[in-house]
Amino acid sequence: MKKLICCLFYSALLASGQIPGADPGHPILLKGGILHTVSQGTFTGDLLFENGKITAIAPEIRTTGGYEVQDVSDRHIYPGLISAGSTIGLVEIGAVRATRDANEVGQIKASVHTERAYNPDSEEIPVTRSNGVLLVQVIPQGGLVSGTSAVMMMDGWSPEDCTLRSDVGVHVNWPAMRINKAWWEKRTPEEQQKATNKNLQKLEDLLKDVRAYAAAKAAGTQKGTDANLEAMLPVLSKEIPVYVHANRLAQIEAAVNWSLKEDLRMVLVGGGDSWRVTDLLKANNIPVICQNPLSMPLRRWGKYDEKFTLPAKLSAAGVSFCITTSNTYSNQRNLPYEASMAAAFGLSRDEALRAITLSTAEILDIANRAGSLEVGKDATLFIADGDILEIPTRVTQAFIQGRPVDLEDKQKKLRDKYTEKYRRLGIYGSGK
Repeated sequence: MKKLICCLFYSALLASGQIPGADPGHPILLKGGILHTVSQGTFTGDLLFENGKITAIAPEIRTTGGYEVQDVSDRHIYPGLISAGSTIGLVEIGAVRATRDANEVGQIKASVHTERAYNPDSEEIPVTRSNGVLLVQVIPQGGLVSGTSAVMMMDGWSPEDCTLRSDVGVHVNWPAMRINKAWWEKRTPEEQQKATNKNLQKLEDLLKDVRAYAAAKAAGTQKGTDANLEAMLPVLSKEIPVYVHANRLAQIEAAVNWSLKEDLRMVLVGGGDSWRVTDLLKANNIPVICQNPLSMPLRRWGKYDEKFTLPAKLSAAGVSFCITTSNTYSNQRNLPYEASMAAAFGLSRDEALRAITLSTAEILDIANRAGSLEVGKDATLFIADGDILEIPTRVTQAFIQGRPVDLEDKQKKLRDKYTEKYRRLGIYGSGK
């Protein structure tokens, strides 16, 4: 009972007070903007949307009345940016256990569905969408098999309202394939190797159990339901991929070989060493979610720009990839700057933008609804006063499925509060 009261207290304390957007109930025409369609280039023109869908894009759209016309001349219109992996909505304050819901107990927990634990009132959500990140793949963490992810929209009354697509894929944390000699590692090399072998055997046994379970269901002899095995059935039939979190070369090679042996669709998440095995990834059509290009090299002796140049190396090798931030709940707003760093180190700006929009949508199997400005897709887009890959650029308007989104957030309120403080002290705006 105390735990429930504590959870309710923190939920009330941390809940965002913003009201989700409502359907405007009429067509909206954005006129004269710089349209970054991603799929069909960039040009100045008009975009029309109605009932949550883009209905027309052209250099000029003539109106016949009944439209809300917004003059967005000299403004940039982008499809909503997509973060390919975060615990946003599952964690509010990392140091407070009552606000952490990303990691369930156990090693094999494929039946965990992140959308069911998603908190649409998180204060992290308004901060994230303020910089154009309107869709996020919310992922589980911990264990060997963490659970099943979902793509969530950054606005809505309930988890159901926010869910764009559930059951995106099952997430596996690949075991360490090397002996850790760091001072904090208390296990002997033999104990570490034994633990790795045990986890690899668990993965092999899991797939055997899933196949036996599927066969029993097909034969009508299966009694009862096993939630974990049930959640793995779409992986076995290749309806959804397995997202393997791995960074080092030995992990990546072992994971790819495992996916080929078990005949599974695989997406590599992290992929710090993926540039070393591009032939293997391309030959087997395995896309890479490049995590956090702004981070440090994997090894102390690695080149300083190892992570910065990774997207460009994958692009040059013909490997499908997208870019995301770290897999935490905070700082997801920095997604465009991860892409701009890649653009500064060899990736073209068009590819960098694609890597956080359409390429991500393709990997997450939502490209029929998001990732580019195209007729028939969701009107999930935003308007900015400049290039979104540049830090000074501000997002001035955003729409999720045609609904206008409140771009106010806690950090903006704090900015305004302390701007006023220093204005009263005669410091701000006085030239001092």
